[in-house]
Amino acid sequence: MTGSIKGRDFLTVCDLTREEAEQVLALASRVKSDPSQFARSLAGQVMVMIFEKPSLRTRVTFEAGISSLGGTAIYLAPDQIRMGQREPVSDVARNLERWVQVIVARTFEHSTLEQLAEHASIPVMNALSDKTHPCQAFADFQTIRECFGSERIAIAYVGDGNNVCHSLMLLGAMLGYEVRAATPKGYEPDSALVERALELAVQSGGKIALGHDPQELVTGVQVIYTDVWTSMGQEAEAKGRIKSFEGFQVNRSLVEAAGREVKVMHCLPAHRGEEITEEVMDSPGSILFDQAENRLHAQKALLLEILGGV
Repeated sequence: MTGSIKGRDFLTVCDLTREEAEQVLALASRVKSDPSQFARSLAGQVMVMIFEKPSLRTRVTFEAGISSLGGTAIYLAPDQIRMGQREPVSDVARNLERWVQVIVARTFEHSTLEQLAEHASIPVMNALSDKTHPCQAFADFQTIRECFGSERIAIAYVGDGNNVCHSLMLLGAMLGYEVRAATPKGYEPDSALVERALELAVQSGGKIALGHDPQELVTGVQVIYTDVWTSMGQEAEAKGRIKSFEGFQVNRSLVEAAGREVKVMHCLPAHRGEEITEEVMDSPGSILFDQAENRLHAQKALLLEILGGV
């Protein structure tokens, strides 16, 4: 073991060091290969899940994950507590810390997670915010390593410079990968997070590259990654976004520009026929359902580390 993240908040990839990130990925692989070894590791631990957004993968994998580790999950839907309306976020945190061992929150605004972490004495985990999606990134790199081993490959993210893009860049840079992001003008990733990713890349030997030409940026990569063009909460912008993202679809032409052996990733849910074609999504090179499976194992590893189950 290189260190302990027991009892710590996990709001962004940068809450961990490179060594700690490697430790989580190694544990995720162990958890996946031999789940019975950890069957009672979190017995008696209770996780509360506060979700301001709908979810399939995040909810099921967190609930199934802690259950398979011997713990218990409590799900709070958006209409059940109405944080910030029915009562302040700080009061929600101060109540929950007296009943449960960890808060997993899926929020619109990253500041809500920060408020929970500030006022709760128990760990807070980011299950998605408008800024970052760190659990997704760990599942992504677990999947990449299952395909490519220790090789530090090149990954091209094509689409909106959003929370998924941010966490992919940050973890990729931390681990020494080359991560490229091709976005339409006006939809670039957050400049402060790009700067942080560049700093991490210098330390690890990785590389970050930004641009507006998908065909150029996918050339020579081993993975093409995309996400929806319109995320939850952006529905009013949908028509404008579809127009802005013309030319950014992951289709046969883009895949061929990278090479026949390229793998294709998507964090899901996908808008089939919009940001990705049916043909590519269901092709032999698609590993997006492997990503979805690995949300379970990566999050189990994070829960084990943060709750001290290893």
